[in-house]
Amino acid sequence: MQIRPDLFYKVDIAVIGAGQAGLSAAYHLRKSGIEPGKGFVVLDDEFGSGGAWQHRWDSLTLSNVNGINDLPGMAFADAVDTMDTSLQANLALPKYYEQYEKQFDLPVIRPVRVSEVTDRNGRFMIHTNGVQFTARGLINATGTWKTPNCPKYPGWDKFLGRQLHTGEYKGAQEFIGKHVIIVGGGISAIQLLGEISKVTTTTWVTRRPVDFKKEEFSIELRREAVASVEKRVREGLPPSSVVSVTGIHVTPAIEEMLLNGVLDRKPMFEEITENGVRWEDGTTIDADVIFWNTGFRHSLDHLAALHLLNDKGGIEMSGRLATQVSKDPRIHLIGYGPSASTIGANRAGGAAVKELIEFLKL
Repeated sequence: MQIRPDLFYKVDIAVIGAGQAGLSAAYHLRKSGIEPGKGFVVLDDEFGSGGAWQHRWDSLTLSNVNGINDLPGMAFADAVDTMDTSLQANLALPKYYEQYEKQFDLPVIRPVRVSEVTDRNGRFMIHTNGVQFTARGLINATGTWKTPNCPKYPGWDKFLGRQLHTGEYKGAQEFIGKHVIIVGGGISAIQLLGEISKVTTTTWVTRRPVDFKKEEFSIELRREAVASVEKRVREGLPPSSVVSVTGIHVTPAIEEMLLNGVLDRKPMFEEITENGVRWEDGTTIDADVIFWNTGFRHSLDHLAALHLLNDKGGIEMSGRLATQVSKDPRIHLIGYGPSASTIGANRAGGAAVKELIEFLKL
């Protein structure tokens, strides 16, 4: 069938993204009686189920993954043998998501990349590389994986070695015999530093000292962290990183790294040179690889024409779980701000669906 780029298919609600947040929203839409097809569609730019999980590195297994939460209505253990902790996350989670989509007959259309969303006559025009859609309401669940954040330090283009970001990591073996500078103070940086330091020499660099916490990461601390991020987005500020709020909680693996001196943190360098990096005091280190574990930014470029960003560089959010765009209540962002976690995305999916249905009077 030939696709006509001038023909837009009408739906009530379009969900963009089929990761944890998007599937949660799709489940709640079906549960609320919104029919697949004319009622709602889910657009996903991947070739298969699994969201960002299918792109994670092979050494990330069920034994060291940083939290997996059940999607609503179907447990992870119903699809995967969770007792087998050697299972790769990039295989187990896609299997779970695929079964979930089939179990609840969710209308996921893929691979479809949304290039731009515009507003015309009270409807959203959703421009894609395939079928075009027009919708009354929008639930954006595109996450962050597709937009890595790599700060371009002076000398970036001079470096003769290799630079890569977390999203490009395959395994530690490719770095054997090379000195690797690992940049970043989040949990991914620390986990991958632990892996790479077992096969080669490393230097760990962060912008600020890492706050290692030995007390249990209690429910109360989690709530405080979420509340802090929620306060920011309700004020229209850009979301802060989770680590900046919670710190890094010490696991047995991290305890071992601390004892072995692997977590010998150095402050951020000032400049990248041809052969390594240089600090403000003139100290230099030669390196073969600079590995940026500097996080991701929210994938929202396709919404630029809607002018949601304010002069603070953020989006002012409202609604029960801060998923509703204050400027345009027809739009909900899930996986943004306080819902940027697997458990947060689940709750946000339900809240966003309820509020959007009420607003659109469906």
